[in-house]
Amino acid sequence: MTIREALWEIALDQYGYVTTLDAACLEVPEVELRKLAGRRKLVRVCQGVYRFPDFPVSQNDQFMEAVLWTRDPAATLSHETALDVRELSDVNPNVIHVTIPKRKNPIRRKETPGAFVVHYEDLRPDQRGWWDQIPCVTAETAIDQTTISLPRPDLVGQAIDHAEAQGLITKTTATRQRAALKERYDTPRPKPRGSVRPPRLSKPSLDRAKSAPDVRPA
Repeated sequence: MTIREALWEIALDQYGYVTTLDAACLEVPEVELRKLAGRRKLVRVCQGVYRFPDFPVSQNDQFMEAVLWTRDPAATLSHETALDVRELSDVNPNVIHVTIPKRKNPIRRKETPGAFVVHYEDLRPDQRGWWDQIPCVTAETAIDQTTISLPRPDLVGQAIDHAEAQGLITKTTATRQRAALKERYDTPRPKPRGSVRPPRLSKPSLDRAKSAPDVRPA
């Protein structure tokens, strides 16, 4: 089997994409990917990610690209993106949210697509699932995440209703999430320290203050 054929087998499950991490797993030097790109057998999409040009284009390509770009095997679609692809809410994010495990140093790349937002969270195996062959957090986890990150309680509430109706979350989970959403947005937030303003004087009191004699010590 040639290098191209071995990479193609991996690309079949990744919307035509392969990465330098995939190549390393096959013990293929990274330079071989560049050679294939030079012969137009691969197209360099972004740093560390390549795609076979003869693989059919899909509307899901950008989601797979975002997951693979992290080069973390535990990367998964999350937050608003997970709500969107699972069609649980009318949320329409203009970026793709991806979650990877916590690490000492955040991802730093010379080329960071502006459309990708990376979150760092240690997810349990039962919090991770699949959507159209792409790793994606479960409906319950996506709702828990957006309860904190999405300043639109109406859209999160909509997601809870749809997930419960579709049997993606239990009634007990839905009750818990509605309570968490209500607590977050119904509880008055404390004012920051130093923001207390002095009481305002009523107009009569203000007039008396203005007319008071200016008594200075002798």
